[in-house]
Amino acid sequence: RVPLILVGNKSDLVEHSSMETILPIMNQYQDIETCVECSAKNLKNISELFYYAQKAVLHPTGPLYCPEEKELKPSCVKALTRIFKVSDLDNDGILNDNELNFFQRTCFNTPLAPQALEDVKNVVRRNMADGVKDNGLTLKGFLFLHTLFIQRGRHETTWTVLRRFGYDDDLELTQEYLYPLIKIPSDCTTELNHNAYLFLQSIFDKHDKDRDCALSPEELKDLFKVFPYMPWGPDVNNTVCTNDQGWITYQGYLSQWTLTTYLDVQRSLEYLGYLGYSIIYEHDSQAAAITVTRNKRIDLQKKQTQRSVFRCNVLGARGSGKSGFLQAFLGKNLQRQRRIREDHKSLYAINTTYVYGQEKYLLLHEVMPDFDLLSEEDLSCDVVCLVYDINNPRSFEYCAKAYKQYFLDSKVPCVVIAAKSDLHEVRQHYSLPPLEFCRKHKLHPPQPFTCNTNDTLSKEIYTRLTTMAMYPHMAQADLKNSTFWLRASLGATVCAVLGFAMYRALLKQR
Repeated sequence: RVPLILVGNKSDLVEHSSMETILPIMNQYQDIETCVECSAKNLKNISELFYYAQKAVLHPTGPLYCPEEKELKPSCVKALTRIFKVSDLDNDGILNDNELNFFQRTCFNTPLAPQALEDVKNVVRRNMADGVKDNGLTLKGFLFLHTLFIQRGRHETTWTVLRRFGYDDDLELTQEYLYPLIKIPSDCTTELNHNAYLFLQSIFDKHDKDRDCALSPEELKDLFKVFPYMPWGPDVNNTVCTNDQGWITYQGYLSQWTLTTYLDVQRSLEYLGYLGYSIIYEHDSQAAAITVTRNKRIDLQKKQTQRSVFRCNVLGARGSGKSGFLQAFLGKNLQRQRRIREDHKSLYAINTTYVYGQEKYLLLHEVMPDFDLLSEEDLSCDVVCLVYDINNPRSFEYCAKAYKQYFLDSKVPCVVIAAKSDLHEVRQHYSLPPLEFCRKHKLHPPQPFTCNTNDTLSKEIYTRLTTMAMYPHMAQADLKNSTFWLRASLGATVCAVLGFAMYRALLKQR
């Protein structure tokens, strides 16, 4: 809507002010921002007229405040509540002096003097009982202050705060704020950088109230209160690592952010925007949280990579064990997998592996078995898993055909997985047995795999896949060199032991 100003001109022709008559009219119509009497003849209130006109456009009252109810409008309360949550760096429901000063510097580029802080809190104390707690400002006190600003005609203060936190004139987060421009050349991927992980760690820590290194449903809901919707569905609990209660662990939480950034960087930017990354870290935008990796072709030429996330597409016939292979990567054996509801299943699984002492993320993607409908995304990856059921005589045929049609002349490393190895192996109805097929095409022998066990599931095969993704040029060269995989497995074992020790130390500190 267009803001209106009610102007009484030619005030020089009357002896008495008409404001008493005008004010009821102004209060009757919400679209009227203010009213003023002026005279062009003697220049009375002319400069004020233009000031109020400018203010009505830049800092309108309508979206913020309802004069009839004498309270903030719901959309304004919602926006200011998010701003309070973002500024509450320790998530204790109170803005302490440090957080108030951070908020002040963020919005107005200047801190508040200690006495000014006390004056603000005293104003709130005098007007409401629960506006100040433990010498800090509560959400109710924060909202009261902005109500007071507006009632005293200082709309620009509230608008400055709203616009600094990304809001437009309709109190919606702007597209420019949520989706900053980021250029991603072809054959490059997107990852979170070190500062982004530190930020996400701080977000996790301030919501993990019981310090159990996992987010309960209530804690997760509290974390996402600054979002206009719940971004993670129940499938996320089967995409990343969870604890015995099915709650997302610290590692699983970071893994899900890594997956989102890799698969849909615009969505990741949006989420970081809701959390206030660019505001808290004082960046121009949350694009500063993203690293665009080097072109994969250059990595192949130089035979090295700085990437941290590698994608493995898992192909196989229906019922071959692909889903079990993904869930085993998250530490779930067959017994736990059977408890997963059909509508909670995921086609992705992501977790960390260690290759030569370096922590990397391996992203598994289960490709649907419709052979003739494989998309470019289904085929674009760093390493391929071809899974067959050793107990099904027709299972390997799918793997053989997929390899010959899509990967025979590709530089993407391929691994054949002999799934359900706890069952009796039957002869495959294909011209070549799996072992002979692998030998003919210079592939590693089929790797036996089962998740039907009560023992701790081995991560060796996932380490191998990550290593092949990191060093595709070595996959063929080291085909007959067993020490290559031995070194990788040994490195993973050492890092796992060290990682567990560090985890326990961190848990004690927390």
